[in-house]
Amino acid sequence: MTAGGDGFTTVAGGPALHIPVLGRRALDFLNVRDGGVYIDATFGAGGYTRAILGAANCKVIAIDRDPRAIALGAELAAAAQGRLTLIEERFSNLERVARTAGHDVVDGVVLDLGVSSMQLDEPARGFSFRLAGPLDMRMAASGPSAADVVAAANERDLADIIFTLGEERRSRAVARAIVKAREQAPIATTAALADIVAAVVRAKSGDIHPATRTFQALRIFVNDELGELVAALSAGERILKAGGRLVAVSFHSLDDRIVKSFFAERAETRGGSRHAPEVRRPAPSLRILTRRPVTADADEVARNPRARSAKLRAAERTEAPARSASSDLLPRLPTLADVLRGR
Repeated sequence: MTAGGDGFTTVAGGPALHIPVLGRRALDFLNVRDGGVYIDATFGAGGYTRAILGAANCKVIAIDRDPRAIALGAELAAAAQGRLTLIEERFSNLERVARTAGHDVVDGVVLDLGVSSMQLDEPARGFSFRLAGPLDMRMAASGPSAADVVAAANERDLADIIFTLGEERRSRAVARAIVKAREQAPIATTAALADIVAAVVRAKSGDIHPATRTFQALRIFVNDELGELVAALSAGERILKAGGRLVAVSFHSLDDRIVKSFFAERAETRGGSRHAPEVRRPAPSLRILTRRPVTADADEVARNPRARSAKLRAAERTEAPARSASSDLLPRLPTLADVLRGR
């Protein structure tokens, strides 16, 4: 059941179908050992799980909210002969998942953030403006879709979502165009939305597609990706044993900023100032292992252009108690429920 060579060629279940971005570095930081228990909180196509299973005689709890990902992982689970537990769930619930599986503590947690290539490449999922499909964008099989948000959100909320989560400077113009267009006909497809955005966001030759930032914003909002990330980081902190590792790979600045801030907050050691000497900070619950984010080298970027924007950060759990979850890491935006009510 163990891999030959680097752990990425022949791991449990046969040849790896997917080599994750910064996968070897992530495996190094996880410090995979025989007898350990590791959580792959974003199973996707199974790249990290295969690598972990191939690196040692250990167990993996793999989580994904996408039922298709879980179904496609069934063959790997069977080949792992009891070393892999696959769970359809949001990764914010990883602590509960681990305890339900019989593990009060684990040795490592890895998060590969954002949308998977598998989801992007499937037109029916509606994640990409490059493929004609319904305007869906849901990672799970239920809940409101991007089309629902586009249909119900008022112009101000749309502009705030697109500006904050997509970092789109023309967010007001995009929101105005969406509201005007939906008065004529429902915006139900990826192509329809992409055309609306492209009409107001001009791109120079060589720039990203004009709709890129708007699609990113809607996807993040529909799936509550930032809220899920903060909750998952806190859950990882609670479930890791002392010496356990927490590894996160992000692909855009919003995710990376949250991971960086969370690690820094948990590793904080400063005491009170001379103006408030009575202030006492709790002992650090994490020790940062990556003073700067780890990025892909030229060879990996050449093999996989998606790696160009990837940043890996890692931290090690200390013996100090976990801290309470903080909402200060999240941008201030209306909730999905508020938007759908057209508040």
